[in-house]
This record gives sequence, structure tokens and C-alpha cells, in this order.
Amino acid sequence: MAGDLLSRHAWTRADLAARLRRRGAPADVAAEVVDDLVARAYVDDAAFARHWVTTRAARGYGAARLRMELRARGVALAVISAALSMLGGDDVLGRARETARRRLPALRRGRPDRVAPRLRDYLLRRGFSTSVVVRVVRETTGAAADD
Repeated sequence: MAGDLLSRHAWTRADLAARLRRRGAPADVAAEVVDDLVARAYVDDAAFARHWVTTRAARGYGAARLRMELRARGVALAVISAALSMLGGDDVLGRARETARRRLPALRRGRPDRVAPRLRDYLLRRGFSTSVVVRVVRETTGAAADD
């Protein structure tokens, strides 16, 4: 059962154990199987977190959102911090600008006075820090982010 699950995509330790329990494995058996797979390097939370951060950041998600998603998947805080350390400061600003650039056409179809607040909310939901959001909204719309 675990081999079938692993053949489809990568799993975190907690996600795989939960899935095995949902499929009928007793909790102690699921934990034992997952421990064996971790020992054999078939399940690696650190590798999962690095891959998650790399792919999701490229899709326009910020550190706060990525941290929350990994935490929800049961990844340890130290592992999350190590994976997020791959994101550079200038890179974050560039990703936020690119995310805003892609979103702006849809926002501009609505009321002009709502563009800046809606862009601000969108970038915050994507997990970018407030300081980055304020800067990007100001740069892209010419308005303050708290309008």
C-alpha cells in the first residue's frame, strides 16, 4: 500500500502515516512502515520541503504561505526554516512584482478605486510580507497599499 502511494508523488512523513491509517492500517503499523521508509530514504521531509518551496515560490507564493502549508503537512519547523532559507530577499521582491504583474489585468477590469486594496489583499493571501506588499502595490499602482 505504501509503495503504491509513493509511486504517485512525494509524501511527508505525517501525510503518509495519515493516509495509511485512512486506508485501514493500524496506527502502530502505519508508524512502523513510515519509519522504515524514512530509514531507507524513500520518505524525506527535508527534500519534500525544499521541492515544495522551490515549486510553489516559482508560482508566486511567499514565505508565510509556504510556511503555513508545510506546517499543515506536518513538516518540522526547523526543516521548514531550512527550506525557506533558499528564498533570497531580492528574489522575494521580484516574485511579488511578477505575481502582481500577472494579477493586475484582471483587477483593472473592476473599479479603479479598488485595484490597490484588492492587489494588496491578493499578495497578502499569497504569503508575501507586509513590507514587500506595500512596496509592490505602491510601485505597480501608484497608490498606497492601505487605501
